[in-house]
Amino acid sequence: MKKVINFVLFAASMTVAASASANQLDDLLKQVKNDRISEAKIDKKREAEFTSARADKQALLNKAKKDLADQQARNKRLTKEYADNEITLAQKAVELDNAQGTLGEMFGVSRAAAANAYGSIVTSLVSAEYPGRGATLDKIANSKAIPELEQLEELWFALQTEMTQSGEISKFTTEVTNLDGSKSTQSVTRVGTFNLVSEDGYLNYNDEVGQVQPLAKQPAGYIAGAAASFFGETSGYSPLYVDPSRGAILTLETRKKTLMEFYHEGKEVGYAITVLLFFGVLIALERMIVLGSMSSKIKAQEKNLDQPNDNNPLGRLLKVYFENKSVDAETLELKLDEAILRETPKVDRGINLIKMFAAIAPLMGLLGTVIGMIMTFQTITLFGTGDPKIMAGNISLALVTTALGLICALPLILIHSIVAGKSKSVLQKLDEQSAGLIAAIAEKESK
Repeated sequence: MKKVINFVLFAASMTVAASASANQLDDLLKQVKNDRISEAKIDKKREAEFTSARADKQALLNKAKKDLADQQARNKRLTKEYADNEITLAQKAVELDNAQGTLGEMFGVSRAAAANAYGSIVTSLVSAEYPGRGATLDKIANSKAIPELEQLEELWFALQTEMTQSGEISKFTTEVTNLDGSKSTQSVTRVGTFNLVSEDGYLNYNDEVGQVQPLAKQPAGYIAGAAASFFGETSGYSPLYVDPSRGAILTLETRKKTLMEFYHEGKEVGYAITVLLFFGVLIALERMIVLGSMSSKIKAQEKNLDQPNDNNPLGRLLKVYFENKSVDAETLELKLDEAILRETPKVDRGINLIKMFAAIAPLMGLLGTVIGMIMTFQTITLFGTGDPKIMAGNISLALVTTALGLICALPLILIHSIVAGKSKSVLQKLDEQSAGLIAAIAEKESK
């Protein structure tokens, strides 16, 4: 019985599974049919789009072929016109040559004259006073037609003006462009075609921008001073340095280094040598003042030997004498020598220091020379000897420090001699007075 029940249950389950499988197959069949219908619609849409695009591409192709045919026809027409124009130009050129006759030679001459005059007139200093003269010359030089009478007259006037003004000194007012870019109206004196001068010195005319500009640096003081004094003169004659090369020599002159620029090339060694010179001169001035005052007081004391004064070495020496008049000559001599020895450091103070500075200065210059040469060889090692300008700064250091050392030593030696001479004269007076006093005591003792 139990087996029968199990068999019935198994059969029932198989029946339910079979019915479920049948339902899934029906759904799958319906889905396939629907997808087939959708793909057919998509294919028809794509076919319609392709047909429409094919028609458009054919229309574009037809239009391109028509444009190509039009351009080919235009090319043939333009080629024919170009050939006809070439023939016409050749005929017109012959007609122009026939019409010009002998004027053709004048055309070439005027163009050549205008071209030659343009370069000299545009760059001339006269153009600073009379601007715009180059426009007509440039038009004549680059013209392909026969110049008109007015243009030929302008060429004549430009040449005549240049010749006339090259021998005149003219004063005019113009706009000057300063080095910082600012502009100011100044009175300028033009010396022929050589130089422009203002109250501040020499000026330069920049023909590229048509501006009057000051020099980046004025030349040496005596040259710039002559220019300033010349500008201030209203009558008579005044000296002036003139540049016949139209600025070339003046430019080279401005590139020369001044004494201060040479001095600063000595750098730290040069500054140290200057400090030595400063202190040496300062000590010498102090000694000159002190020894001068001391000498004047000694002279005053010599006129009144009976009343010694403590404000001078001789007075202090006499005071020692009066305090020890009763002693013998030998003791007095020792006392006076002691007094002179006490005065000697006050008289000789600082003099040996000046002498030492005079000896050190050349040695410091030699030190700067050695440093400069070491730096020069280092530069040669790094950059070679192809460009001498790279080594110029180090060589300048070597030479300038040597010169500064000698320049410092020479006046210090002279000053030392003067100061030492004054100190010796003071000590000599003390020695003379001391010897006289001792002699007086010895004379009394002998009696």
